[in-house]
Amino acid sequence: MRRTHYPHQDPTVFMTEPTLHYVACDDAQGGHRMAYWQWGDARSARVVICVHGLTRQGRDFDMLAQAIVARAGGNVRVICPDVVGRGRSDWLRDPAFYQVPVYAADMVALIAQLQREQAIDTLDYLGTSMGGLIGFVLAGHKELPLARPIRRFIANDVGPTIEPAAVQRIGAYVGQSGRFASVQAAADAMWALSTTFGPHTPAQWLALSQHMVVPASQRTADGAAKIDAGDDKASESWVLHYDPAIGVALRAITPEAAAQGGAIMWGLYDAIDARTLLLRGAVSDLLSRETALAMTQRGPHAKLVEFDGVGHAPTLVDPAQIAVVTDFLFD
Repeated sequence: MRRTHYPHQDPTVFMTEPTLHYVACDDAQGGHRMAYWQWGDARSARVVICVHGLTRQGRDFDMLAQAIVARAGGNVRVICPDVVGRGRSDWLRDPAFYQVPVYAADMVALIAQLQREQAIDTLDYLGTSMGGLIGFVLAGHKELPLARPIRRFIANDVGPTIEPAAVQRIGAYVGQSGRFASVQAAADAMWALSTTFGPHTPAQWLALSQHMVVPASQRTADGAAKIDAGDDKASESWVLHYDPAIGVALRAITPEAAAQGGAIMWGLYDAIDARTLLLRGAVSDLLSRETALAMTQRGPHAKLVEFDGVGHAPTLVDPAQIAVVTDFLFD
C-alpha cells in the first residue's frame, strides 16, 4: 500500500491516486469479488466509507476522498467500493440479486476485511442515492456484525421514501449501454442524462466521466475491466462500466413492493443512532422536500443541507459541497 505522505515531506502534500483492492463476498451462485479504492493511510484506525449511486462507481469520490485525507492530516482510510456489477467488481450471475440486501452484505464483508487489516476505532459512512439506502441498512440494522457502529452517517439525496417519477426516469436509461468513440464522446452523452447533477466545468465532468467507461476490448466475461479507463486510444471504442442488467430488479418493482420497501427503510432510518447529515439537491426529483423534512423530525433527526441549482444527486466535487461533508466529519 502506498502511503499518502511521508514524514520528511510537507504533510499537506498527498498522492492523487488511490490503490485498488478486492474483497471476497458470498452469494447464492458461488460468490463474487467486490473492488474498492483506498485512499490515505492503510494503518489508520479511522475509516470513512463512501458508496456511490445506482449507475456510478467508487472513483466518483476522488475529489472528496483527497479532501478528507488532507483534512485528517493523512490519518484516515477512505474506502470507495465499486458496488458489485459496477467498475472493477464482478458481475452477478443472476441479475435478480442486484438489490440492496446483497449490497449491504457485501459492505459487511468489506468492513470485516478492513478490520482484519487494521482494527477500526472510528467508522463513518457516506452514501449517495443507492449508497444511502445501503447505509440505512448498515446504520439502522442493530444485528449486523460490524466492527464498530457507524459514528457519522451522511445520506446524499436519498431518503426512505423514493419518488416514483424519479425511479421511472432512471429506469428508462439504466442498462441502455452504448458504444463511444472516445471518453469525451461518452462524457458528452452522459451529460445529456445527468444535467440534474448541477453545474460542472468541462474539466470536472470529464474527470467524473473517465471512470464511467472501459475499453470495449478489455471487457472480460464477468464484466470487470482490466485497465484504467483513462488510458484513451484513438482506435479504441468505449462502453459503460456497469452490467446492463443492474436495471432488471429496478424495473421489476411494483407500487406495492415500493411501499413495502419504503416502510422497511423508514424502520431502519428510525433506528439509526449515528449523528446524521442529509444532503439534498434543492430541485431533486428523487428526494422530496417533504421526505427530507420528515427525516429531520424523526429517527436520528438529520441535519439538512440543500444545494441550490442541483437536482439528483450532488456529486460532491464542488468545493462548497465538499466543505459541508468534511466539516461534518471533523466537527
